[in-house]
Parts: sequence; C-alpha cells; structure tokens
Amino acid sequence: MPLQEVKEGRDYHFPTEEEEVLQLWKDIDAFQEQLRQTEGKPEFSFYDGPPFATGLPHYGHLLAGTLKDIVTRYASATGYHVPRRFGWDCHGLPVEYEIDKKLNIKTRSQVMEMGIDKYNEECRSIVMRYSAEWQTIVERLGRWIDFENDYKTLDPSFMESVWWVFKQLFDKGLVYRGFKVMPYSTGCSTALSNFEAGQNYKDVSDPAVIVSFPVDGDEDGASLVAWTTTPWTLPSNLSLCVNAEFDYVKARDPATGKVYIVMETRLAEIPGAVPKPKKAKKGKEAADEAAPKGFEIISKFKGSALKGLTYQPLFPYFAALKQQGAFKVVLDSYVTADSGVGIVHQAPAFGEDDYRVCLANGVIAKGEGIPCPVDDAGCFTAEVTDFAGMYVKDADKEIIKALKAAGRVVDNASLMHSYPFCWRSDTPLIYKAVPSWFVRVEEIKPQLLANNEKTYWVPSYVKEKRFHNWLENARDWAVSRSRFWGTPMPIWISDDMEEVVVVGSVAELEELTGHKVTDLHRHFVDQLTIPSRQGKGVLRRVEDVFDCWFESGSMPYAQQHYPFENKERFERGFPADFVAEGLDQTRGWFYTLMVLSTALFDKPAFKNLVCNGLVLASDGKKMSKRLKNYPDPMVVVNKYGADALRLYLINSPVVRAETLKFKEEGVFSVVKDVFLPWYNAYRFLVQNTLRWEAETGRSFQPLSVETAAATNVLDRWICAASRSLTAFVRCEMEAYRLYTVVPYLVRFIDSLTNVYVRYNRKRLKGKNGPEDTLIALAALYDVLLTVCKVMAPFTPFFTEAMYQNLRRALPSDAPASVHFCSIPEAQEAQAGDAQIQTSVERMQRVIELARTIRERHNRGVKMPVREVVVVHSDQAFLNDLTGDLREYVAEEVNVRALVPCNDPQRYSTVRAEPEWGPLGKRLGKGMLAVSKGIKALGTEDILAYEAGGSLTVEGVELLPGDVKVLRDFKQPDGTKTEEVDAAGDGEVLVVMDLRPDDELVAAGLAREVVNRVQKLRKKAGLQPTDPVNIWVDFKAAPAGAPDVAAALASQAGYVRDALGCPIQPCAQQPAEEEVLDSEDHALGGDEAKAEFKLCLTRPAGGGKPAAAAADGAAAATAALHQQAL
Repeated sequence: MPLQEVKEGRDYHFPTEEEEVLQLWKDIDAFQEQLRQTEGKPEFSFYDGPPFATGLPHYGHLLAGTLKDIVTRYASATGYHVPRRFGWDCHGLPVEYEIDKKLNIKTRSQVMEMGIDKYNEECRSIVMRYSAEWQTIVERLGRWIDFENDYKTLDPSFMESVWWVFKQLFDKGLVYRGFKVMPYSTGCSTALSNFEAGQNYKDVSDPAVIVSFPVDGDEDGASLVAWTTTPWTLPSNLSLCVNAEFDYVKARDPATGKVYIVMETRLAEIPGAVPKPKKAKKGKEAADEAAPKGFEIISKFKGSALKGLTYQPLFPYFAALKQQGAFKVVLDSYVTADSGVGIVHQAPAFGEDDYRVCLANGVIAKGEGIPCPVDDAGCFTAEVTDFAGMYVKDADKEIIKALKAAGRVVDNASLMHSYPFCWRSDTPLIYKAVPSWFVRVEEIKPQLLANNEKTYWVPSYVKEKRFHNWLENARDWAVSRSRFWGTPMPIWISDDMEEVVVVGSVAELEELTGHKVTDLHRHFVDQLTIPSRQGKGVLRRVEDVFDCWFESGSMPYAQQHYPFENKERFERGFPADFVAEGLDQTRGWFYTLMVLSTALFDKPAFKNLVCNGLVLASDGKKMSKRLKNYPDPMVVVNKYGADALRLYLINSPVVRAETLKFKEEGVFSVVKDVFLPWYNAYRFLVQNTLRWEAETGRSFQPLSVETAAATNVLDRWICAASRSLTAFVRCEMEAYRLYTVVPYLVRFIDSLTNVYVRYNRKRLKGKNGPEDTLIALAALYDVLLTVCKVMAPFTPFFTEAMYQNLRRALPSDAPASVHFCSIPEAQEAQAGDAQIQTSVERMQRVIELARTIRERHNRGVKMPVREVVVVHSDQAFLNDLTGDLREYVAEEVNVRALVPCNDPQRYSTVRAEPEWGPLGKRLGKGMLAVSKGIKALGTEDILAYEAGGSLTVEGVELLPGDVKVLRDFKQPDGTKTEEVDAAGDGEVLVVMDLRPDDELVAAGLAREVVNRVQKLRKKAGLQPTDPVNIWVDFKAAPAGAPDVAAALASQAGYVRDALGCPIQPCAQQPAEEEVLDSEDHALGGDEAKAEFKLCLTRPAGGGKPAAAAADGAAAATAALHQQAL
C-alpha cells in the first residue's frame, strides 16, 4: 500500500496524535498482545516498587516510571518475555495520617474509643482513592504495565506471604524482642526506622543550656556541669558521662565563688571562665589596663578520676533510683571534645548512647523499668508533676525557668542546627525508648556486604559509596509499629511473655485457633487466641503491626503469594533482573529488599539497578504543592506530549543520580530541536515517495532495494551510521547506561535531518533520475524504520505513529505495532565505515567553519564565493572531500572551486600553549617556568611533538596531552582580510576567497529569487508534486540597482533545475490560467532597489507546466534576455 500523506509540521500536534496512538493500543490490546507474542521466550524479571495511592503522582514517580518502561520495553524488543505488574503500598503512616486528619484524631485513645474495626475500615476506604488517576496518568505517559493484575499490600495473599517471611526469620534466630531508643514521631504516635528518620531534616533554633550538678560531699562544693539542646530530657536524667582519657579541671569563679568541674579544653564554654583580653584604648598602652581575670584552676585530673562520683538530682521525680545506682558519673569514649563541656547528661529513655551507657554501667537494668515519663503524643505524664500534660518541646522554656529558680543554670543560649522531622506529620522527632521486635541485621552484615558486591548499579558510585556505607553501618531493624492499619505481626505470646508462637500461614492460624480466617487485619485476628502448650492459659497476639517497609521489602515473594503459589515461577525469576527507583531508596526499598533476600536466601534481591536523582523545581527547591513552584505534569503532557516529557527527563543529569531543575521550556526545546526536525525528515520521505510513485507509476517497495550496495557517499554514510547506532544502543543498554544512549540517539536524529535529508534534498526529489531517487528513498526509509525500532522504548508514541504509516510499504505480515518489532541486531562494521563517518563529520565542520566566515563578513549563503581551500594533514579525508563529498560541500558552502591542501604551514602558523590541567597537577610551582618555555617553542619542535616525538622543556619531559598545538591563519601575500579570510577548529582550517565578480553576483541573485518562489509555493499551500507556471514582471529599475532579469537569464539552467520549470515574463501569461498566488518583491539596497512581482498559476488542464518542454525553456530564456536588454 502507498504511504499516507502526512500533515505539515506546523499542523502536527504531538499530544493529539499521542491520544490517537493510545486508542490504537487499546483497539489492538497492544500490551497484552506483546505479552502473548513473547510467551515462551526467556523471562526478564522486574520488580516494581509500590507507591501509595493516597496522593497523585509527581515528577519523581513519572521519572522512575519512564526509566522502568524504557528498560522493560527494550528487554521485550530484544527477545525476552517481560511481565509487568503494578503494585500499591496500602498500609502504614501515610494512610493513617490521612484518616487522622479527616476524623480529627489526635491520640491513640481516640482510636480505641472509636474501635479498631471502624478505624481500619476507614483506612481501607481511602487506600485506592487516586488509583484511577494513577492509571490514567501512568498510561498517558506511555508506560505499559498491568493494572488489572496488580498487587496490593492489603490483599490477604500478600499479607500471608509477609507472615511467611517473618516466620522464616524467626526460625533462623534473627528475630528478638528488645527495648530500644528509636526515632519517634509524636505527630503519628509511632516509632520510625532509622532510614525514615533521615528523610526530613530542617535547620531549627533550639535552646542550648549548661546546667550544674552539685557533687555529693565535695570539699570545694564543686558542681559537675553538662550541656544539652534538649532541656525536656533533664527531668529524666539518671547519670553523667565523661571520657576517661581527657583532661578535666576543677575551676572557681572568682566573682561568685562557685566551683565547676569541666573538660579542660572546653572551659571557655563557661561564661567568664576564659575571658578575652581587652583591646587597648586610644592613647593608652595595653599594659595600663588591668588584665582580665578568668577562673582559678584548683586541680587538674583525668576523666577516669571522676568515675563513681554521685551528685544531687535536678528534679525529685526519680530521686529514689539513687539507691539503685543512679545519679553517678560513668565513663564512655563516645564523649568528644568538639562540642559542649565534655560532660554529657544521660537520660536513658531518650538517647541511644544514653541507654547503652547506662545499661553497661548498671544505672539501669534490662527491661522496661527505666524512667520514660513521655506518652505516645509526646506529652509529659503525671510522674513529672510540674510539667504533666505539656508537649515536651513546649516544656523546654518552663524547665529552664524552673532550673534558673533553683540556681542550676550556668548558661542559657540558643543553637541553630539541623534537626530531624517526621516525614509524614512534619513534627519534630524525639528519641524515645519503646519495646520493639527486631531483625538482627548486624548479625548478617558480612553477607549483606558480600551480596551487594554481586549487584550491578547505575551509576556505580551509589552502590560503592552510599549504599555500601549504609550497609557497613547497618543496625538491627525495628520492624514493629504500634499502629493499627498494617499487616499484624503474627506473634502470639503468653502473659508472662515466656511462650512465643509465630504463625507463618493462614492455614496454621486456623489450625491453632480453630477459627476460619478470611482477612488478616487487626480487627479480624486480634481476638483470636491460641491455647498454651505449657499450661499458661491462652496466647494472645501482640498489638504491633509491621513497619510498611517490611512489607515492601517482602514484595518479591508476596506479590506472587510465595511459597503458597507460583513457587517454581518465583524461583525461576529470582533475583530480579532489574529494579529502579530514586536515590532516596538506598536507605528505603533497596535496603529492605537486600536485608530480607539475604536473610532468607543469602542472595541479593536484584541483579541490576538503575538509580535516578531527584527532580527539583526550576529554582532548585523541592517541588511543593503549597508553593506551586512547578507545572502540573498533565498540563505539560497536554501541551507538549508525553514523548517530549519522557525524553527531557531521560536526557538529563537525573539519570546519573544527580538532581534536575525542572524547566518547562526544556520540554518545549525537545519538541523544537528533536521531534519537529525528526518529523520533517519523515514528512519529506513520505512526500517524495508519493511524488516518485506518481511520476513513475510504480509502487514503492523499499525492501526490494539493496541499500547496502549503494554507491552514493551519503547513502553509504547513513547506512554506516545506522549500523553504529544499533551497535552502540545494544552495547550501552545491556549495561543500563541510559545516560549515554539518549544523547547518542538525539545526535543521530540531528545528523539524519541536518545532513542526510538536507544534503540529499535534490536527489530525493528526483534530480538524478528515478532509479537513483529510489535508492535514496529506500535508504532514508530503512534508516527511519531502524530509528523507529531503536527509539520505540524511549518515545513510544511518535515512533508508533510513524511506524503505522511506514509499515504500509512492508509486507502484509509486518508486526501490527512497532512495539512488537525486535530491535535490529548489532551488525559488524563494514570496510570503510569508520573512514566515511569520520570524513562526513569533518565535512560538517568544514561547512560550519565556512558559515562562520560568511557571518563574520555579513555574506549571505545565497551569494556564491569563488574559492574555498580546506587545509588538513589527512589526505584520505581531502580525497573524500574533493571526490564523493564535493557536490555537498559546494552546494552548502555555495562555492565555485573547492581546493584541498595537505600542507598546514601554507596557510597557518603554529604555536604551543600548555595544558594547565594535567601539567599543573604534575608540576605545581614549577609550572610557571615550563609554561614560558612551551610558549617559546619554535615551529619545528612543535610539529615534531605533534607528530608523536618527545619534547623536553626546562628539564621536564612533556607527555601526550601536556601541550595544546594551535594554528593561526597566515594571510596570503597581497590580500586583505576582507578579501581572503579563514576559520579553524584546531584540526581543520577553511580559507575562503571573498572577492566578488559579475558571474557570482548573478548566481546569488538567481538563488535569492528561487528561494522566494519556493516560499510563495508554500504560502499558496502547494504540495511539492503540484505543477505550476511561474511568471515574473519587472518594474523599471533605478541606476545602480541589481539586474535581476539579466541574472535570471544567465542562470536559467540553475533556475529550471531548482524549480522544475523556467521563470517566464508575465507578458506571456495565458489569460485562462488560474492565478494561485502572487507577491511583490525587491532586491538591493534602500537607495537602488530592483522591484518585481512573482506570480504562480495552475497550468491549463492541470497538467505539466506550459513551458516544460526544451523549446519552451529556450523561449523563456530568450524572453528574459530581451527584458534584461
């Protein structure tokens, strides 16, 4: 079938065309059909991290989704079967937080009063709130993934597999119940994992106080002093910690007589202890002033001497614990000398190190009996009578006020520092001791590090540095949460906590409880009890649910209901071939995947991982709905198209795990600089294919043309470039290096449009006859089809739209979609491929340099020049340039004579400059002398170095890359710059003779007229195949005006070749011909213009132009000659 006509570029609206492609995919059930066609091929295993559906997708989701879509589409197009299931994270804080806001729930007790069943069903009702919008947006972006067969973390089958995972860990001895100080969200009333706690730091101002602790029985009445930025923890103080190795002093304040014990190097932190010397007043010597007095040092000693000293508690709330070993000085090396006063106050319920140190020194014992007078909402309990009910952060001022009244405040200041906030409620986090169930991550750390080495990451530094360091410092993972909406922990315990049963399946739970189980959420299983096997009555389930990260880390197993179903399929596809998410998931999903897979199977969960960076607003700030500092993704898609957004995101630093400042104009640039030129190349193919079919009466069958045997240099070049493209893409995509693939593809499209199509316009329009035109059209068709297949994973819409038309020239059994096609196999380079690609690249530089000279002299490209000399030392390139490539250079540069020169010294002088980068690092201060010596080098030495010889300057041997060889244009004798000028790029030098003559001026005028005729044809809405007659009417021209009529007469052959017919005098225009359009024109300067009118008419009968015959052309030329005279 013939190709269908296509729209003009200005009429092609990418978003609208994409909607049509979406409908096509729907009509042919494209995604499922692709899966059916690849069934039985090797499976490419892919895990999709589950997002929450309680909010709409943002650019970070769209970026990660695009990355996943590209890689999985590519895998499918290279011989794999790629199932892709979407997943939803349905549990956890994000859902509960939304319900708490909706129902104005502030405390845990309010949930209990409401009933867990009602609360959880409220949560269930919103988990898929935006699922329809997610599906619409994801599919509109072109991503193929299965929403119908999705997985949800709230499905009983998913939850059952999570239970199985936990039971395996328990049976391996990797689970224990502990009492641990953890990051705690008072806004959400739950503990957070360490990686959750690190997601939202803010700079805040906190109080910084130094407080005194009078030592019991000290002969000098000394007080220990401690510094803290959390005054709210002082009511729970149980001990003070010093470093045994550091020096401490006992110092007296002469002003008050008070004695303090403090680290010697931190004494200056006590106000007045080490005052600054006063500056001398004007006219007086400094010696006249009384020297400032600091504290009197009474004694000096090591921190170890303080061990065991007891002191008076700040508050009476827990004073009774002094009898059990509290309120004493202990030793630990975690005390540093870089902040505070070298003595750290210990509140074991509110600090990880505090808890560890107090436990090690017998201040507290294992268990739950330590003072923790803060409730789930972060308010003081009744134990702290003076501040009961107050939120801890709000109590800071009141606590400081009380301590001042007691004379215990030594200094009160404020400190600006970075502080963690809850990632969901945006409230300050505290550290709080909570009972939790832990996975022993530290025990399997060697296996984690070993398994990380088995994985491949892009970019690699994220694996080798960020992720490795996180694993290196991994701590036991608290997997329990004191919440309601989540997968309940399958732990049943006796009242004395001695008997523990962990359930690993629904069947096991039904057998142990004797009840049918249909749902595993809390309100379905909390009331179920298990009879004790040890005579302890019944076992009840612990109240905790799983951290939702435990669920997402279990996703590889739970999405397939492993091991209860799909056992063989899971094991066949594990570890996954590929996963991808953002950089923040190194401490989130990537980490939990690795921990659980290592604990279960001693394997990594994935083989290959692509990690993307963060998408920020254009001002570099985090995208914020409140600030509205970024455009809505769907507005951008509906304005520019999904392909443009995809390519903009992928062709950016964000694919290398760096940040991207999102700018809407960047998406527009992709349309303007990539898609429109690409579309115009395709449109040019279609138009000229239809023209060729109309003129020859033959059907265009590109597969019957042996393009590999083409002799035209640009045909050979584009075929060689196409082979290089497929080889490069396959090599780089196998290594998941999208950041190299996309720029290469974009450059190839640029070369296709701006070199092959641009330089081959006349051939493609039939200049050299139908057979040569067929070869050129077939070559362009083949390349466009190849680009469609290669680019399909990246720009699925535009390639599909093109393919649907291109396939009309293919056999009837051609695949129905470009996404059913295989990406071409990498072909070995043919003899001469490298040379022709290098020569064409250099030819482009010659053309660009020639344009630079023209612009410098304000000489338009339509005015020909008499001679261009190309200077280069590579004779093979010069042979190509003056042989096969000559006509293209001559046409683009508009030059009469193209002269090669392989002697650079004829037109240039050489000089040397040091390469400061490599030399500076090597030589340091010696660089200056060597630099002067390099600049003073003579021509002979420079050329010898350039040819690969050795060179020594100032005793330093210069290596390749140490010296930059530069060439400066040498003006030919007897010429001026305005007559002969040059431009070079360090390798190629172009010398242009700018001196005009009458013949050159005439050629320039004729070319200008031809250009205006072509624009008039476009304005009239004519297609390239539409026949017209062209008429010109000249007005009387003033003296000095350009002689346009004479120029057209002398250049009649060129005009006819360019336009397909001659330009004839209006006086000969038949009255019956329909006028299609006309336009007045002028050429020349303001003072002497040549004015004329151009007119287009439709030939009588709609056939060929009236003057198309040779004798007609001759007659038209003669008439123009006469008009010129």
